[in-house]
Amino acid sequence: MYRIFLVEDDEVIAKAVAAHLKSWGYEAVIAQDFERVMAEFAACGPHLVLLDISLPFFNGFHWCSRIREVSRVPVVFLSSASDNMNIVMAMNMGGDDFIAKPFDLNVMMAKIQAVLRRTYEFGGQTELLEHRGALLNLSDGTLSFEGNRIDLTKNEYRILKLLMEHRGGVVSRDAIMECLWETDNFIDDNTLTVNVARLRKKLDQAGLKDFISTKKGAGYLVK
Repeated sequence: MYRIFLVEDDEVIAKAVAAHLKSWGYEAVIAQDFERVMAEFAACGPHLVLLDISLPFFNGFHWCSRIREVSRVPVVFLSSASDNMNIVMAMNMGGDDFIAKPFDLNVMMAKIQAVLRRTYEFGGQTELLEHRGALLNLSDGTLSFEGNRIDLTKNEYRILKLLMEHRGGVVSRDAIMECLWETDNFIDDNTLTVNVARLRKKLDQAGLKDFISTKKGAGYLVK
């Protein structure tokens, strides 16, 4: 089942579109917090995004560019601002199609199906983990925060992935070392300490202060 993430602040339009998508067998998730669209995007893990241009806080062009920093998921704009300049800008920002309001729901559905066919005949969706605005891309092992990309080593990526998968809970040092052994590198207690220290320094420099906490005698957690 394809999952569609709908970023539309007009409640009437959002509910009508979601109902139509569901009638075609799609899962529809409507954005709730227009200041935290990327967090909801990451939690949703959509196959396609329907995105209005005029939104509270930040416009659709902003969110499209943020999505493109971490994902190639198709983005289809829905907007009454359908002049040539906005259509060209939507495509230049990474949009895959543009549907002008008011629109026929069946025409919208045909366009969505066409984009999904083009996209998923040869590729899969991008998986993301999100915490405090940081986005970890599981497809390529990259971390993004506030538009900046943070380069991670293989061990740093594995540590961060494990902690973000269990965010809010403590992960023991033994569990992390077990995970790191899968890299075929020799990992001992001291090596883990060094890796965590380097990762913390990178996160701090990127603006993610105190992202990883230590629970003495227990392990690490992100909270």
